[in-house]
Amino acid sequence: MGFFSGRATCARYRVTGRSPRTFGPEQLEQLAKHAIGRQRHASGDGVEVGWTAADHILDTDFDLAKNIVNDTLHFALRVDSQKVPADLLRAYTAVELRALSAENPSGHPSQRQRKEARASAAARLEAESADGRYLRRKAYEVLWDAQSNELLVGTTAVTIVDRLYTLFQVTFNRTIEPLHAGKQAFRLAELREQTRGVDDAAPAAFVGGEGKPIVAWCPDETSRDFLGNEFLLWLWYVLDAESDIIRLSDDSEVSAMLARTLVLECPRGQTGRESITSAGPAQLPEARRAIQAGKLPRKAGLTLARHDHVYELTLQAETLALTSIKFPASEEDDDRARLEERVTQLRHLMETVDLLYDVFGRHRTSASWTKDLAKIQKWLKEDGSPQRRASV
Repeated sequence: MGFFSGRATCARYRVTGRSPRTFGPEQLEQLAKHAIGRQRHASGDGVEVGWTAADHILDTDFDLAKNIVNDTLHFALRVDSQKVPADLLRAYTAVELRALSAENPSGHPSQRQRKEARASAAARLEAESADGRYLRRKAYEVLWDAQSNELLVGTTAVTIVDRLYTLFQVTFNRTIEPLHAGKQAFRLAELREQTRGVDDAAPAAFVGGEGKPIVAWCPDETSRDFLGNEFLLWLWYVLDAESDIIRLSDDSEVSAMLARTLVLECPRGQTGRESITSAGPAQLPEARRAIQAGKLPRKAGLTLARHDHVYELTLQAETLALTSIKFPASEEDDDRARLEERVTQLRHLMETVDLLYDVFGRHRTSASWTKDLAKIQKWLKEDGSPQRRASV
């Protein structure tokens, strides 16, 4: 599993400052300086972090040929944490408590004895932890692309990204900024001078009779991450009612299909969350009923085909993170050529997703959005039978 083998997970971040254009010994030296175990980067909760060279969790041998591939810098964040077994702590406490209360006339331990037993059990486990037997090591791949100056991170866990943010800043004297749905909408709109449309955007009323639309998982009024949820609903409408082939702004076409998984949730936090797993989840009656009741997509499985490359993935709506990415099979025989091909595939996939999101953005920020919204509202009132008419 990872950027260069198997399925991949990819959360995207913009690196501040100018792109390094190319990577070399300087970046490798910075990584080596802050490699796991080289310097102590520990947080208040005792978790220690550091970089690895990504071959395995103990690999700290950074090398030009291994870690620099096609203008990308490949490495990993390792997170070391003590995971003391809770059942063992309970067992040690029980043993200590039995010994302390053995001679109690009542047959029951006192509060002081309970406290002493817990302290003794904790001390015993702490002593055992010194040899590393309860140390949990976990590595998360990172890919810094010099062409886009983006950092691709192989996890969507916020706690891990927070640790990466701090270590990345210490190592490279740079910060990273998440390219979530709102930020990416601004970024793409800036290229076509439509940022005002993004800035003025408010949650759309896809289903009537609900009052002013709200999105409970986007409480920040400055956030436009709800556009990611609207993007998936818009895409669902287009694929169901218009065409499964969408023309992009570069005059290429992408064929898209909702597949495998679909997670929907009530934006008001009232009717809960629904997860659907199926070859064609959007075609199931329960999925249709969910969006007719006002639920919005929060995650969807997609199959995308563009330029004869077919990708399978799951798109997280608000963050635009891609998980469980399946890439086209490599036709290269040489190991190095396969690595470079994977970088090309990653870039092609990011471009495809951006262009597809941009099609939605052009609709969402234009004067015609009112008409588009009316079409979606009408579609939601229908019985759900496919009515494709023309390409977008």
